Amino acid sequence: YQITVRFAEQNRNSILDLDNIYVQYEDSQIPLSSLGKYETAAGFGTINRVDLKRVVTISGSNHGRLSTAVLADVMNELEDYKLPPGHTIRYSGENEASEEASGFLSKALVIAVFLMAIVLISQFDSIVLPFIIITSVVLSIIGVLWGLVISGFPFGIIMTGVGVISLAGVVVNNSIVLLDYTIKLREKGKGKMEAIIEAGRTRFRPVMLTAITTIVGILPLATGWSFNFYTFRFTAGGSTSQWWAPMAVAVIYGLAVATVLTLVVVPAMYMLMGRKEHDVYFEEHKIPCPEDNI
Repeated sequence: YQITVRFAEQNRNSILDLDNIYVQYEDSQIPLSSLGKYETAAGFGTINRVDLKRVVTISGSNHGRLSTAVLADVMNELEDYKLPPGHTIRYSGENEASEEASGFLSKALVIAVFLMAIVLISQFDSIVLPFIIITSVVLSIIGVLWGLVISGFPFGIIMTGVGVISLAGVVVNNSIVLLDYTIKLREKGKGKMEAIIEAGRTRFRPVMLTAITTIVGILPLATGWSFNFYTFRFTAGGSTSQWWAPMAVAVIYGLAVATVLTLVVVPAMYMLMGRKEHDVYFEEHKIPCPEDNI
């Protein structure tokens, strides 16, 4: 038989009555207040709702682990858990915010690449050339992933995503500079291989200087070093350094890897560009098509 024992009504009307409760331990009585603490909070009479549905929110500390790793373990444990009829599990909080940010940044990246493609197509009067140029965006993502692995930073949806989007507008400049000069050399009558070699030799310095100056300028953001103009001292590990560091690391490694690969991959793709596209370009611009020195 289940028996419920409770104090008389006059001894359970106030929370201060808990101070009058003693726990018997061997031959002594210990006050309940010395065994723990109590505080007032909402009881089960409070009904919380989200979108008109009753909810029970469960939260906890990750004890130094990444929240994504903890959530993955929780989802794995609850995967085969059978809920009572009419009950569902919803992962909200930081997970919900991350999903919203991921969706927004993915759309922003697609729109950015689409707008760049429109501009490049209108300027080059070609579809293949913009495709070769935009390939550098994919090369920069390779560098971003390598950089996060080497530096040990997690893939932050917001700041790392912003870094990837900013890279999309930076790394294409090197490809544009390289291909534009190559096309100008072709228009002057030089063969494809000769134009590619001369363009790579001529544009190597500006491409590298652009990448190096950008990387050096972002290094303080990645390392957390800054200069305090009030005290005229260098400071390290500011309050916002952990917030900006993933974005800076993504830009640095992404730009470094994309710059090196662009000097190799972009000319190789231009070299392998279809002969038909090659002939159509010079025919539309009424330029004598030179013989390729291969």
